[in-house]
Amino acid sequence: MSGVRRRQAAAGVSSSGRHGVAQEEDACRNPRFHFDLWFYFTLQNWVLDFGRPIAMIVLPLEWFPLNKPSAGDYFHMAYNVITPFILLKLIERSPKTLPRSMVYICIITFVMGASIHLVGDSVNHRLIFSGYQLHLSVRENPIIKNLKPETLIDSFELLYYYDEYLGHSMWYIPFFLILCIYFSGCFIPIKEEQQRIPVAALLLIGPSSLYYWYLVTEGQIFILFIFTFFALMALVMHQKRKGLLMDSNGRFLFYSFIITLVLIALWVGWLWNDKILRKKYPGVIYIPEPWAFYTLHMSNLHSAKGESI
Repeated sequence: MSGVRRRQAAAGVSSSGRHGVAQEEDACRNPRFHFDLWFYFTLQNWVLDFGRPIAMIVLPLEWFPLNKPSAGDYFHMAYNVITPFILLKLIERSPKTLPRSMVYICIITFVMGASIHLVGDSVNHRLIFSGYQLHLSVRENPIIKNLKPETLIDSFELLYYYDEYLGHSMWYIPFFLILCIYFSGCFIPIKEEQQRIPVAALLLIGPSSLYYWYLVTEGQIFILFIFTFFALMALVMHQKRKGLLMDSNGRFLFYSFIITLVLIALWVGWLWNDKILRKKYPGVIYIPEPWAFYTLHMSNLHSAKGESI
């Protein structure tokens, strides 16, 4: 009997020791601002995601024939590898131990969704060179509506569905879910001195917020974004009741989302009376895509300038 008690006591000591080590490791992790990761994350978002369609249009067509991957496709391939890597590094640096299984499932789904989008978006943007107009629906496009047999139009609508709906959903839902999981670990006790947000974070908030504006408007994911923002707000209020406040990383992410909402409101207000875009986005939530605006207004302006010259 005494031997059993000794084994139970030893197991208890070992368990408490492991638990204490885990708590000590969590406490020792420095909640400093991860400038390197946030900088690389913002930079690659701008270059590989926002710059993707620009590279596709600007670089000479002779370099990337229409039956081969474009420069933007290679940008997208790099994005599909680098982004999940940086997200995993952010999770690793979290001061809290986060649910790894959920993170891995999100990363796998993210890569699959972004890869689906890569194919659909590649074909859709290549169609621009043939006269495809992004501000019109698939069936209203001049180069599509007269196709024979008409079942070909269904195939293009299927491609659009993979690009704009399935691909975006499997790409963006896990993306924002990972940010929420990361944000849940960005809190420190109120009794600790809360330092001011670093200058480096202030310099990155503008580019980061502007990218999220592009992501939400071009990806047509405002509902997902606003629910993510509400989830962050709920976490802030819940943690405050427990005596915890956001650290510098949490404030950087939260303030970026707030500025993004302001930018979206300004964008919608500016294009509120655009009748053509209103026709393409007839729902209650009216948020035009930047590239639809470009093909409707800016491309016509450039062609008019070329004709005048």
